[in-house]
Amino acid sequence: VQLQASGGGLVQSGGSLRLSCAASGFSLDYYSLGWFRQAPGKEREAVSCASTSDGSIYYNDPVKGRFTLSRDNAKNTVYLQMDNLKPEDSAAYYCAAVRVRGYYNGRYYCTVLREYDYWGQGTQVTVSS
Repeated sequence: VQLQASGGGLVQSGGSLRLSCAASGFSLDYYSLGWFRQAPGKEREAVSCASTSDGSIYYNDPVKGRFTLSRDNAKNTVYLQMDNLKPEDSAAYYCAAVRVRGYYNGRYYCTVLREYDYWGQGTQVTVSS
């Protein structure tokens, strides 16, 4: 049972990357999902979270309008499309999944929930200026 994150790399400011998070050993159909990031010396920050309960997707203000979270249940994979990248987006990015236990929206999973069931190993994103 694991989440495997991939797709990170080095990109110039203004460029794009698409991160993938593939689940194995369990079905994402029953899980709400989140992308988080952590830069050196900084606390972990929520990027975007998707609720399976109501279908809503929350984006943290720094990435709103530039990042898009999507999921492909057939492939058991969640994606984070990142456009117009900025140097301040540089960080290790982590995906996480939590079994749905109630009716909560995407904002809840990013701003309230602290314990996820599964975490991916992280993929590094570096944006040069």
